Amino acid sequence: MKIYITSVFVDDQKKAHDFYTDVLGFITKHDVDLGEARWLTVVSPEDPEGTELLLEPSGHPVVKPYKEGLVADGIPAVSFQVPDVQAEFERLSGLGVIFTQQPMEAGPVTTAVFDDTCGNLVQIVTPS
Repeated sequence: MKIYITSVFVDDQKKAHDFYTDVLGFITKHDVDLGEARWLTVVSPEDPEGTELLLEPSGHPVVKPYKEGLVADGIPAVSFQVPDVQAEFERLSGLGVIFTQQPMEAGPVTTAVFDDTCGNLVQIVTPS
């Protein structure tokens, strides 16, 4: 068994797609018009056949309090591995990304957390 698709709830699919592709560097895997929403997934360019991230609309009534609770408590909705957290922090900061946690060592990893502009916190991590 392996992870096929995981999702992150987003307030605006177009805005999320632009951020996750243009800023973070993911590539579009699927973009299917479903009427009110899209089946919109992105993947890492390093593993285009790997796990897909579904940019899922936040329309369900439980999503808003769920996302607000995570953000209020500083809990990331998703975590991505990068080769060098400090270098990625500098690159993303240069693109205007707002970090809520600057790079820090946390046991066997270095982490940082930023706002994805779509209602979520995202963690980046580099194993030591």
